[in-house]
Amino acid sequence: GVAGCCAKTTTAPLDRVKILLQAHNHHYKHLGVFSTLCAVPKKEGYLGLYKGNGAMMIRIFPYGAIQFMAFDQYKKVVIKKQLGISGHVHRLMAGSMAGITAVICTYPLDMVRVRLAFQVKGEHKYMGIIHAFKMIYTKEGGFSGFYRGLMPTVVGMAPYAGFSFFTFGTLKSIGLAQAPNLLGRPSLDNPDVLVLKTHVNLLCGGIAGAIAQTISYPLDVTRRRMQLGANLPDSEKCLTMVQTLKYVYQQHGIRRGLYRGLSLNYIRCIPSQAVAFTTYELMKQFLHLN
Repeated sequence: GVAGCCAKTTTAPLDRVKILLQAHNHHYKHLGVFSTLCAVPKKEGYLGLYKGNGAMMIRIFPYGAIQFMAFDQYKKVVIKKQLGISGHVHRLMAGSMAGITAVICTYPLDMVRVRLAFQVKGEHKYMGIIHAFKMIYTKEGGFSGFYRGLMPTVVGMAPYAGFSFFTFGTLKSIGLAQAPNLLGRPSLDNPDVLVLKTHVNLLCGGIAGAIAQTISYPLDVTRRRMQLGANLPDSEKCLTMVQTLKYVYQQHGIRRGLYRGLSLNYIRCIPSQAVAFTTYELMKQFLHLN
């Protein structure tokens, strides 16, 4: 939970800009990544960069906690079953299942956070987290309204979380096996356990995040558009995952549609994943879990 909160607070302004660009908000759709980063504080003040971050914090603590805990548990189950596959595939499977579990448990909060982050000053439809929950529940079909866009999220989360944990775990095990003195150090809580040095941890987490994001990014764009629903003028063309993918591709193409905001996502995701994995490793030592 702490790992998730530290990671998301670090990159909250980039998260807000990504949502504005992905769904082509009419105030900023003509701008690029860096010009939007400059335009938001001018139009909405510096706190505008953190819009929706309260809902993000409420969501990310249980999300991060469930994801990291589920990964360790699923890994034990997969290894116990001895499916005749290598340890690397165990990581990929456990990471995918952990990501999906965390997403399903915390999805309504993600929906609310995206709606709040997409609003622009002076055009507020939702007054806060509780008001957004009430509005979505009463106007968009009860509980099912909170799970709009879940399918692309789950489909995208499997490769994203899977490759994220897989890449980090693989880089960590290779690094400690090949160059233990150069890259590793004894754990603070258990000298018998070797852990990566902090800067190496950050690097491995960053690489893991970049690879995972590239693979799953078009599904992230699809999810955002579906989550925003009636807030977008073309919402009736984005009712299902396949419809949305087709529509974004036909209207905007690959670079300006399915991968719009990806450069920002690298800038956002690399430090976010780096901080998340590093904080997680440090918290494990702090809480004597090695």
